Amino acid sequence: MKTSVTLLVATLLCACTPDKPPAEALRQVRTVEIRYDQPLQTSRYTGSVHSRYEVDQAFRVGGKIVKRNVDVGQRVREGDVMAALDDTDFRLAVETAEQQLLAAETAARQARSDRRRNEELKGDGAVSISDLEHTESEEVRTKAAAEAEARTLELARNRLRYTVLRASQSGVVTAVRFEVGQVVAEGQPVVSISDQSEPEIVVDVPEDDFVSFTKARYKALLASAPRETFDVVLRELSQQAAPQTRTYRARLKPVTPRPLPLGATATLIAERTAAEIPVAVIPASAITQSSGQPALWVVRRAGAEPVGTVELIRVVVHGYRNDEVLVSGPPAGELVVTAGVQKMAPGLKVALHDSRHSETNMQVVR
Repeated sequence: MKTSVTLLVATLLCACTPDKPPAEALRQVRTVEIRYDQPLQTSRYTGSVHSRYEVDQAFRVGGKIVKRNVDVGQRVREGDVMAALDDTDFRLAVETAEQQLLAAETAARQARSDRRRNEELKGDGAVSISDLEHTESEEVRTKAAAEAEARTLELARNRLRYTVLRASQSGVVTAVRFEVGQVVAEGQPVVSISDQSEPEIVVDVPEDDFVSFTKARYKALLASAPRETFDVVLRELSQQAAPQTRTYRARLKPVTPRPLPLGATATLIAERTAAEIPVAVIPASAITQSSGQPALWVVRRAGAEPVGTVELIRVVVHGYRNDEVLVSGPPAGELVVTAGVQKMAPGLKVALHDSRHSETNMQVVR
């Protein structure tokens, strides 16, 4: 009887003992695969639309403006009158020059007549040689004086003509810097005219991008049409930085001629290879540190199952762009942990995140 009781107790104890310990919960991690496919580095620059040919017009004489015929946005043709100065003083100067020329020409005719008369009297001995030389010199002097007065009159007439400001080229008025009644100085810019037939995108390039900027491919878009991009080509890149901003002015024109609204805000997209050596693009959240150096957690898989252990490896960072990092070092095909890197430890067993697998006994690392 005692033996039977002992066997019964042993049987009950064995039934209560679990066959194996509970499965250990695996951390589920998100990963990306390392791929070296020479990604393009994209840079964006904000600029504006300008005309390749833009001229600042100014009066060639100073004075008080009495007429204004243009406004911003108005189209003008070459030779159109845009403004005029008070020409009273300039007309008086022309009249004075005309009178002075008349006097000089009269004196020149008198001197020429005196010389001829003295030459006729020379044969009779009525005129001395010195008197003849004097009349000849007087003729030369008065002739030169008449020619000088003619030039003075021409200059006075030119200055009178300069009181009317005419368009030097056809285009659209982009700036007007005067009002009727204003007194302007000689050479002071008062009107800007742009030729709309050759628009271009103007941007300022930072000093760090100066060398690589010329190796890029360019596209542009306007703020008024953000979904419509068009190819542009670099026409000019300044070799001297602006004193205040320390940036370099770049001018780019559309590959295919197209009308662009002058003054519109434009965005230039420059695409170029990120580095001369192969680099991979990974999320910035994957970067951590090892002894102060950039590093990544990679997942080492033992087989085909979506599980493995993590290992910390160092990498070389070639650049950053928005929320991505350009790196090199890990072999192509390595799986890099992209989230929860602060919770990783060498040799930690993890499960690869896959929505097709059951999440039983898995913890997603965030």
